[in-house]
Amino acid sequence: MTIHGAFRIGLLGGLGVLTAMLIGSAVITLASVITYVGFALFLALGLDPIVRYLVSKQFPRWLAVVTVVVSVLAVFAGFALAIVPVIAEQMTLLYQGILDFLTSYGSLTELETALQSFIPLEVLDVHATIQGIIQFLSDPANIASIGGGVLSVGATFANAALGGFLTIMLTIYLVVSLPSITRAVYSVVPASKRETFVGLAEQVIKAVGQYVIGQGSQGLTNGVLSFIALSIIGAHYPALFAIIALMFSLIPLVGTITGSIIIIATQYLVDPEHPMLTLAVAIYYLVYSQIEAYVIGPMIMNRAVKVPGVVVIIAALAGGALMGVLGAIVAIPVAASVLIIVREVIIPAQDKR
Repeated sequence: MTIHGAFRIGLLGGLGVLTAMLIGSAVITLASVITYVGFALFLALGLDPIVRYLVSKQFPRWLAVVTVVVSVLAVFAGFALAIVPVIAEQMTLLYQGILDFLTSYGSLTELETALQSFIPLEVLDVHATIQGIIQFLSDPANIASIGGGVLSVGATFANAALGGFLTIMLTIYLVVSLPSITRAVYSVVPASKRETFVGLAEQVIKAVGQYVIGQGSQGLTNGVLSFIALSIIGAHYPALFAIIALMFSLIPLVGTITGSIIIIATQYLVDPEHPMLTLAVAIYYLVYSQIEAYVIGPMIMNRAVKVPGVVVIIAALAGGALMGVLGAIVAIPVAASVLIIVREVIIPAQDKR
């Protein structure tokens, strides 16, 4: 190899590395946009089965799309108008209840003693913890950092609200344009392989749509049953806790357990004088979690996406590690799509060898 040849190879290799770095930097910069588009596509695929069902009932495509979009927006609007005032009121009562609990003792020492009576010293030294908090808040530099953190949280909330609005708009657009988008994608596939590709794509779209509908139904079931059960039990803030249960149920595997622990702990915190009430709430969520784990969850996974349990666990853990909560939610239908490709493409190709 000549010096000039080696130089050319090194130059091309360096340009390749530089191009890869530029592409990686662009992907990182556009990560939030890619996340919005990906999640909107995920939701659009979830709404597509409903549109197809209406079309099968002799609805024109445009009317089916308008019906689904208007219904979704109406549900969100009605949900907000009905629940937000109740949640705001109950959050105010929750804050006041916690404040009353913290101020019901004559001195800080009495409060520490009361808290330590509930928490073993081996688990948490309440006195040392409170003194550490007081010392931290006594430093002006820490106060400044807290103020900056509050501003950062406000900016994060604003970005999240903007992201939610953009996701809803993108979802509506994708629901309307999904047939034209799929046709455009199918058209770039060679004609000899197009039929196979279309069949695989339709199976993937169906699996994702069924999973979204199933997971949403599971969350709605948990929220509604939580509101009914907590109201019957006489627990505090049933509407607020029902929303927490609904939102956490959308997270695969650990969502229901995490939401239940938060609800039980908060219930005890706001009413420590009635431990039997907290016990009743804990028993309800213990029973419901078993029903969801052995009846509702498997029914959704087996009928919607047909993913083995071990793959569900691995996919959810991997998705959560890579992209957080959204990654955990999206990971299971992605795993189902991979399994469809393996079953329909790779295994038949191996059998022909």
